[in-house]
Amino acid sequence: MTVFVDSSALYGVLDDVDPNHAKLAEALRELRGHSLLTHNYVVVESATLVRRRLGATLARRLLLDILGPVEVVWVEESIHRAAISAFLASEANRPSLVDFTSFEVMRLRGVTQALAVDRDFADAGFEVLPSA
Repeated sequence: MTVFVDSSALYGVLDDVDPNHAKLAEALRELRGHSLLTHNYVVVESATLVRRRLGATLARRLLLDILGPVEVVWVEESIHRAAISAFLASEANRPSLVDFTSFEVMRLRGVTQALAVDRDFADAGFEVLPSA
């Protein structure tokens, strides 16, 4: 089983006052030994958010410890273009361009589950972990 790891989960794991912190941290522990996947846009988004809101120490923990066992897919031009097309075709304010990129990576890799607290993954037809 491969699980996609979203920025919302990465941030929630590190922010101990986040309302989803405990369940995300437990879900990440339970996923040890499973294949975890994300992409470089999520890494950039998460590192920036964590450093700005939680500080350099936790950004370092994110990049060196939490993301260590996670396979990072580098977004190629074809994935980027597909995500932009989907983003531009959407009339809604959500999902974000990073989310559309995530959906494209997940579809291309055959991944059906995402560790996330972002409802856009469920709306796009993916199973969201941890389940409510």
